[in-house]
Amino acid sequence: MTLHWPKEYAGFDIAALHDWHHAGSNLCLDFHGDPQRADWVVFSDGNHHMALEESLQTFVKQHAPDDEVFYATTPPGPIVNILQTGGLLLGNLKITIKPQLFISPPAVLEKLQQQGLVGEIHPFMRNNGSVLLVKKGNPKKINGVDALTNREVRLFISNAEKEKVSYDGYAQTLQNLGIGDISKLNMVYGERIHHREAPQSIADDRADAAIVFYHLALRYIRIFPERFEIVPLGGTAEEPRPLAGNVIADTALAMVRGEETHGEKLLTFMQSEIVTKIYQRHGLRRITG
Repeated sequence: MTLHWPKEYAGFDIAALHDWHHAGSNLCLDFHGDPQRADWVVFSDGNHHMALEESLQTFVKQHAPDDEVFYATTPPGPIVNILQTGGLLLGNLKITIKPQLFISPPAVLEKLQQQGLVGEIHPFMRNNGSVLLVKKGNPKKINGVDALTNREVRLFISNAEKEKVSYDGYAQTLQNLGIGDISKLNMVYGERIHHREAPQSIADDRADAAIVFYHLALRYIRIFPERFEIVPLGGTAEEPRPLAGNVIADTALAMVRGEETHGEKLLTFMQSEIVTKIYQRHGLRRITG
């Protein structure tokens, strides 16, 4: 069962374009826009793609109505590779482009800073911990982490090597909330982009639950309301108050070296109250202090 994701874009008329892809061989959901014509380029970790999309749409409308935006929302690995080597292959298609702004977990940006690729690192957003995503109606009656110890319950989790930051956070959360050796759980591992793979694994009946960030689960139930629901790990599905031990993760941003003059306008906008409110609507919060 294929999930038909809504189009995501910023700065161009999507209705005027012909759309051609095949789900098995030519589907690039996390590269948005025209890299050849883009006036503004942002590379970002993918889990907050829904909030970044709305933010960039707002930026273009308010500050650059005639400009185009290209943005990538993969896990850090691919976009770090583009910055370090100058390009990335998507099958037989090569993308060569340099961003003005790079958004990622602080540890990723610190390594890029040490390599001289980005400048000052600015705190950006903080998530609200993790929840369990389950099929609508919750047929396995999964009401918390204790249910995951049942070997009949299959749990999706991100790939430990390709998405180490998210995997480590999810694994630590499970351990903190009472799961001892998580390797004893009936795990279904993602391959490389868990913010697409998690709901697809449930839709395909390959998993009964997925551990994902709250803001990702919120996105899924908003765009696929007939397919999924949230099992909170503290608080409620509408108002998360993560249990002690539910790992909270931060995201930061930095301008790319050599792009400071052009990127300053975009950096300032991403630090604005407008963007703070957009991210709040999508289940994240500004880092303060």
